[in-house]
Amino acid sequence: MSDGPLLHPAEMDRIREGIAAAVLEAPEGLAASLEHDAHGYLRLVDASRVGAEEASRLLREAVQGARAAGHSWDTVGRVLGVSRQAAQQRFASKAAAAPAAGGTDGPARRTLKGLSAFNEMTALEEAGRDGWHLVGYGPLFHTVEASGRPWEHCRVTLPSGARQRRMQDEGWIPVGAGWFPWRYYKRPLGSDG
Repeated sequence: MSDGPLLHPAEMDRIREGIAAAVLEAPEGLAASLEHDAHGYLRLVDASRVGAEEASRLLREAVQGARAAGHSWDTVGRVLGVSRQAAQQRFASKAAAAPAAGGTDGPARRTLKGLSAFNEMTALEEAGRDGWHLVGYGPLFHTVEASGRPWEHCRVTLPSGARQRRMQDEGWIPVGAGWFPWRYYKRPLGSDG
C-alpha cells in the first residue's frame, strides 16, 4: 500500500465541494440570507456543526468498516496520517460488545459474530432461512431474533428518500439507522410487495 493519499486531488475537491454545498443548501434560504441577515451566520454555524458531526460519524464508521474488513491499525493510521496508536486510541470501539440476548420474556436472540462487509449477507441469508431476522448490528456482529417464518435481508448503499419509500412500499422494513455506507432492510419471505 502506498504511503500517499488513496484519493486523487480532484476526488478530494469533489468531496469538499459536496459537503460545503450540503451545508449551504440544506437549510432553506441559508445561502441567500448571508447577504442581508446576521442571524444567517448563526444558522451557518449550526449547519456546519451538523455537517462536522456527520462527517465525524462517517469517519468512525468507515474506520470500523476497514477494521472489520481485516485492515490493521497501522494501515488505518497511515491512511489517516497518524500513528497506529493514535488511530487505535481515537477509533477503537469503547463498547464493541453486542447487545444482551433477549430475556425469558422476549423472543430468543443470538449474535452472529466475526462478520464483515464480505460475509454478513451470506450469514443473514442463512439465518433468515432458519426463521431469524435482523434486529441490531455493530462492528463485526449482527443480532438476530427468532420468529416462526423465514426472512430475507438486503443491504443497500445510502438509499435516497424515494428509494427508501419504494422499498418500504415493497414490504422492506428498515433496521436501525444504518452503518455507513450501508442501510439494512428485512422482510418476511413471500412478501414481495
